[in-house]
Amino acid sequence: MNKDSRIYVAGHRGMVGSAIYRKLDRDGFTNVIGASSKELDLKNTVAVDEFFNRERPEYVFLAAAKVGGILSNNTYPADFLYDNLMIQNNVIEASFRYNVKKLLFLGSSCIYPKFAPQPIREDSLLSGYLEPTNEAYAIAKIAGIKLCQAYYKQYGRHFMSAMPTNMYGYGDNYHPQNSHVLPALLRRFHEAKEEEKDEVIIWGSGAPLREFMFADDLGAACVFLMENYDQPEIVNVGTGEEISILDLAHLIAKTVGYKGTIGFDKTKPDGTPRKLMDSTRLHSLGFRHKVSLKEGIRLTYEDFLSKVGQYSVVK
Repeated sequence: MNKDSRIYVAGHRGMVGSAIYRKLDRDGFTNVIGASSKELDLKNTVAVDEFFNRERPEYVFLAAAKVGGILSNNTYPADFLYDNLMIQNNVIEASFRYNVKKLLFLGSSCIYPKFAPQPIREDSLLSGYLEPTNEAYAIAKIAGIKLCQAYYKQYGRHFMSAMPTNMYGYGDNYHPQNSHVLPALLRRFHEAKEEEKDEVIIWGSGAPLREFMFADDLGAACVFLMENYDQPEIVNVGTGEEISILDLAHLIAKTVGYKGTIGFDKTKPDGTPRKLMDSTRLHSLGFRHKVSLKEGIRLTYEDFLSKVGQYSVVK
């Protein structure tokens, strides 16, 4: 990419898309475009075609998606499957029709089998059953990966896919039911502190192990891959470090300043028991994350506090 290349970041107002957008801005790219969901419905094939015809992007970061935690994935599988299929199909096909030079599709670590060998290598894809609680989202993302690879094989188009681990950071979703575990815990501990609650109850056993990456590190990784990678094989994007949900809860409680106790509702699902990405392929290319989990949670909490008035208190 040149500094004046026309670059479209799909989902530029979301957590990941905005991180990519910030990285491009910091690196001096001067021709970066985006469109909010109100301005462009990516599920609308005609609207997406008209957008690409008008804007003619040369490079596309496909970070737009319908996302959520275990509860929302389990409750709205049709929405997660249909919406994500439509978004990615429209953007990838329009990128093909309007001769985009390179496209980077953002998938998810949930594409891998529930009991994939750990750390999870890229070749684990489609080697076993998916985690049932987010199967619909995973199937949509797998379809996006395969579509990019098909365009690469059949037409020689430079469409690539990156698989991020669990993300968190600026502009995260703190919805009490529809958010991922880290922002959900951050909000819950903050409100427990404000309301002086003696105990915070968390879903599951606290035993599952998870890997977390600060969104701005992912943004940097995406720009790095766009400039330094050009193969159809998927690339894991992670830190190589993991933490139990129990230890994560304690770390967040300490960051927030919550002094009460932590309990677990073991009648609720844990999800996948362990999910650590093997990011050897990314690391071998020369990229590594910079923000530690402790520092990332601190920065995320500061961001949450700056916007806390936007969130209604959970009762």
